[in-house]
Amino acid sequence: MSIVKDMSLAESGLRKIEWVRSFMPALSGIEKRFEAERPFEGLCIAVSVHLEAKTANLALVLKKGGAEVYLTGSNPLSTQDDVAAGIASLGVETFGIHGADAELYASLLRETLKCRPHIIIDDGGDLIDLLCGDCAEYGDRLIGGCEETTTGILRLKARQREGMLPCPMVAVNDAKAKHYYDNKYGTGQSVWDGIMHAANLTVAGKTVVVAGYGWCGKGVAMRADGMGANVIVTEIDPFKALDATMNGFRVMTMEQAAPLGDIFVTVTGCKGVIRREHFALMKDNVLLANAGHFDVEIDAAGLAGIAVERRLRRDNIEGFVMSDGRTLNLMAEGRLVNLAAGNGHPAEIMDMSFAVQALTAEWLTGQKGLEKRLYNVPEAIDNEIGRVKLKAMGIEIDELTYEQQNYLNGW
Repeated sequence: MSIVKDMSLAESGLRKIEWVRSFMPALSGIEKRFEAERPFEGLCIAVSVHLEAKTANLALVLKKGGAEVYLTGSNPLSTQDDVAAGIASLGVETFGIHGADAELYASLLRETLKCRPHIIIDDGGDLIDLLCGDCAEYGDRLIGGCEETTTGILRLKARQREGMLPCPMVAVNDAKAKHYYDNKYGTGQSVWDGIMHAANLTVAGKTVVVAGYGWCGKGVAMRADGMGANVIVTEIDPFKALDATMNGFRVMTMEQAAPLGDIFVTVTGCKGVIRREHFALMKDNVLLANAGHFDVEIDAAGLAGIAVERRLRRDNIEGFVMSDGRTLNLMAEGRLVNLAAGNGHPAEIMDMSFAVQALTAEWLTGQKGLEKRLYNVPEAIDNEIGRVKLKAMGIEIDELTYEQQNYLNGW
């Protein structure tokens, strides 16, 4: 039985779902084949991904493939109540309420896992965390799962080192269709969509500090630069720092960048990236935004601890007043700004990422004897999604001739 805020919101959610389905051609093609072949017949799939319209479309595609789908969110502020109601009205068991506190959020995850899934699709590792702990009893039918975030992959690698994975897992985040396309172009656009929608301020002429220059950081910096910002990058990896330098960005430590920035965006997957000592150096009215999966990159508790006053300034912006009168503005409680204050990645971007999820889940159903470790997405799946996407965009590319293949494969 679905648990959503208000089923009367379903009509609005269904409109959102129908809209994105018009712009996800790769997933639509997969849906048609799934409907004919029913690869998930008799299987239960638990999905924990940001509960908004594109995710709802993925759930529908899996359902058309014969799966019994149980859907929940992966961040309480990214759940859209109308979408949750809409997808529930279409027969997908849905467990998601926007703004759920930690206790309610955990209970919704547990309700999702009570289906005893055969396959899990995770975003940040919340399902895996429960299946390794409080909900281990619900993992008795597990075939395997997919993980689509950098943060989630880091957690899986740590569990693998300790021999604590409950099932084989596929690193969807490491697929070319995911990090080349979703992480760079999806994050690059959706972060600024969320920031600009919430703040209603210009980006041009401001100094933007991007913490982390992985694929997501590259996209955030690239789009800020394109809108006329002066971009500073902070990094711990010398080669990523060199890459940022060669792309024309200033590179320095967060301590050096703190007095200069007007807008700060963290995209590292680590904790404590912006801390008390940095807050002390910042200008009045800076914007602090996080685009990493968990709300640990900006030390919100430390910021609250040194504030003499806090007040809501706009939806998704809370001002923390310092003893010297400066106000530091924290966006979306330090959670994912692109989903908590915006609509997440564009539909065309998630078309590819969710195509990887769908085809990888199908691949898992045909595997026997996989070890409980982390696997890469099969290259054939990755490349096929790239070709399908190009075809949908009306773009043709060259193919290797027989002689060229021999040349490249010979010694």
